[in-house]
Amino acid sequence: MKQQGAHPEDTEGTPDASSRPDTTKKPGGAHRDVAHIDEVEGDEPLLPARVHRPSDLMRLVGGVLAVVVLLAIAAFAHGTTSGLEQDINKGTGQAPDLLIKIAGLASSIAILLVPVAFAIERLIKRDGLRIADGVLAAVLAHGVTLATDLWVARAAPDSIQDALTQPSPGDIHALTDPVHGYLAPVIAYMTAVGMSRRPRWRAVLWVVLLLDAFSMLVTGYTTPFSIILTVLIGWTVAYGTLYAVGSPNVRPTGRTLMAGLRTVGFRPVTASREEAADAAEGGDRGRRYFVTLEDGPPLDVTVVDREQQAQGFFYRAWRNLALRGFATRRSLQSLRQALEQEALLAYAAIAAGANAPKLIATSELGPDAVMLVYEHTGGRTLDSLEDEEITDELLRDTWHQVKALQSRRIAHRRLVGDAILVDRSGTVILTDLRGGEIAAGDLLLRMDVSQLLVTLGLRVGAERAVASALSVLGPDAVADCLPMLQPIALSRSTRATLRRLARERAEREREAVLEASRHSRPARAHEEDDAGPVVLDKADKKAVRAEQRAEKRAIDEALDEAREEDLLSQIRQEVLRIRPQAPVEPARLERVRPRTLISVIAGAIGAYFLLTQLTHIEFGPLISNAEWGWVAAAVLFSALSYVAAAMALLGFVPERVPFPRTVAAQVAGSFVKIVAPAAVGGVALNTRFLQRAGVRPGLAVASVGASQLFGLGCHILMLLAFGYLTGTEKTPSLSPSRTVIGGLLTVAVLVLVVTSVPFLRKFVVTRVRSLFAGVVPRMLDVLQRPQKLVTGIGGMLLLTACFVMCLDASIRAFGDESTSVSIASVAVVFLAGNALGSAAPTPGGVGAVEATLTVGLIAVGLPKEVAAPAVLLFRLLTLWLPVLPGWLAFNHLTRKAAL
Repeated sequence: MKQQGAHPEDTEGTPDASSRPDTTKKPGGAHRDVAHIDEVEGDEPLLPARVHRPSDLMRLVGGVLAVVVLLAIAAFAHGTTSGLEQDINKGTGQAPDLLIKIAGLASSIAILLVPVAFAIERLIKRDGLRIADGVLAAVLAHGVTLATDLWVARAAPDSIQDALTQPSPGDIHALTDPVHGYLAPVIAYMTAVGMSRRPRWRAVLWVVLLLDAFSMLVTGYTTPFSIILTVLIGWTVAYGTLYAVGSPNVRPTGRTLMAGLRTVGFRPVTASREEAADAAEGGDRGRRYFVTLEDGPPLDVTVVDREQQAQGFFYRAWRNLALRGFATRRSLQSLRQALEQEALLAYAAIAAGANAPKLIATSELGPDAVMLVYEHTGGRTLDSLEDEEITDELLRDTWHQVKALQSRRIAHRRLVGDAILVDRSGTVILTDLRGGEIAAGDLLLRMDVSQLLVTLGLRVGAERAVASALSVLGPDAVADCLPMLQPIALSRSTRATLRRLARERAEREREAVLEASRHSRPARAHEEDDAGPVVLDKADKKAVRAEQRAEKRAIDEALDEAREEDLLSQIRQEVLRIRPQAPVEPARLERVRPRTLISVIAGAIGAYFLLTQLTHIEFGPLISNAEWGWVAAAVLFSALSYVAAAMALLGFVPERVPFPRTVAAQVAGSFVKIVAPAAVGGVALNTRFLQRAGVRPGLAVASVGASQLFGLGCHILMLLAFGYLTGTEKTPSLSPSRTVIGGLLTVAVLVLVVTSVPFLRKFVVTRVRSLFAGVVPRMLDVLQRPQKLVTGIGGMLLLTACFVMCLDASIRAFGDESTSVSIASVAVVFLAGNALGSAAPTPGGVGAVEATLTVGLIAVGLPKEVAAPAVLLFRLLTLWLPVLPGWLAFNHLTRKAAL
């Protein structure tokens, strides 16, 4: 036993009553020492003195947006602001002078006295941290007001200056302050110290502020927009300060818990902190204590405070945004609402006939925490049971509890393993009801059934899980839940478990394929090593083809044996055996799909970059000086590059894939690379396209990886070759020695840096291994089909040739014979710019490619007046103009389920 300290204490929980402290009443128990009564077993780790609340961040963002909206209204609605000022001045001009003077004098004095009085009251109650936060917020708010005044006076548009200032009554040549230097700090102070939680102080201060604003408006020392901006600045700075430095941690201590129990009629002896369960669902389930009493059975107490409630806020906010209205409970929920929600669900569950913890008392533990007192249940969670302990009777009992809830339209919303408790007698008790709902709709009830099917299936398999559900709920109820059987409808922890199992299955399939490939070709590889390359006759060629077919059959058989269906598919199959006509099409649960959100963001980013590129170009002289024959040739070479890209991809895919659709996928890639580096967006799109075309996921990744590997080799070889040709032409700026040696030195330095830094080495090795894990077997498959290999390598060479010719045609469109450069020089410049564009983190290599191409062309002797428009035309044809066709192709392929 250890005395409860100044911080809450974290103790290891005990699973059942047998390991609890002795609760027998001892003589003189009623007169025990109070210090002994307040003891809490074990030590809890010291909590952080300050916490960063998501609600403060949200209010900060809201305040910034409100300031932006206010300034926008002041800038673009000048007539409205002027009319509003005139109406206010006209209405307040009839106020008695005596009233104005009294209000101004009283508010000027009180606006300083009220914050000081509140600070004294807080210091007496030893709450100096809040006062320090308030003072810091006031200082920062004063600095922001000074910066705003300076900006409005020197740099703001005239419309904003007119909305925030007016001629000063005392000096018509001077203007009033845009933001009040004393009012904003007071508002920041009162917000940061938490006066809003104390109604009396809040009412007094707001009356003072309103009187001060009224007197300032009437006397003409401010404008309505200035008053609003002052309040917004003070409010925003306060919440920004609170989120930056953190709010004081006000979690109740163990002694506070004991005192709270005594206020509701209990006489606690000891309390021990239960071991915290995994906070996968947001970590807001509350701290749980086992409490022994002087006279009576022990209790289970849950304490919920603001800091715990804020955990998982952003996840819940995203779920509420992305999913329909039945997704999750509200992201922002007061402590009173949380207490009422859990109490209501506890009473409703027991009234429905389900086994649930019995709630016997609730109480507030100060302004920032509440507690819920339950009768002690004991037992262990489903997750902690051994596999042999999960009997069919236990499974059926679990379904009976869910059936009881659903008979009264109660949705649990979190039927995971740690919410299902099994006591000593084997009775199932449903806990953690806080996130549930009463009067739930059919979708929520079906989501509960699908969640419990997956929860039980992870422990006992799909067959037993479905059989137990059918025996209790019946075939129709189980079949109705199939549309809800999708990852988005499951809990966060369940989705993480399913993803982990999927990775393990994919790894086993990959190992099986590699093992079959190694065992199916040892003899032929040994013969080739001993004899070297030999000329095969017709019979030998037939034998080799037979061996290749046998190898492919062995790989396919190994893959079929290693393939495992995921748990959701297994559950569907088990249900369909009973109800073949059951609907299996997943229901539309998402309000905003990630694909739709990505498309919208991508379109916005693409439009932004396009506009920023085009706004600095004078199109008149550019169009008048262009030779349109070469422009048409550049357009033709740009269009032909998509055919070449399709050939380069299909050359490494032994399976049959439609060529026209592959060309459309490459056109769609012109839209994708606007929002991602070219080396990343193209790989992801092509891999997804091949999977949708029927290629197995591992083989699709291997095909794209083989294409990328061959492309990298061809790129390096062509860069060296053209660099040498450029040097032989005696171009002084790009001699072969400088180009080749500089490139090799750069690669060597990068390799040394990556290999010497453990973090970078691990990062690169992991990414390369995942990309090229199956490339070698895939390349061997391609090598057995010479026509495919010719198509792939020919497509890569044709792709590079198309881009080089497009750039050359763009140069010729703005130059003449005197300014022309050789194809070899253009090829070197393009290959260098393309390599840098693939490595640049900007979408499509924007900025890096343009700079590299322009500098490179100038270096090989092209005038700047020709190089700049030529590069612009080249980038327009290969990057910007294809964006719209790419977006159309992307959406078309998406609708056709090809992406």
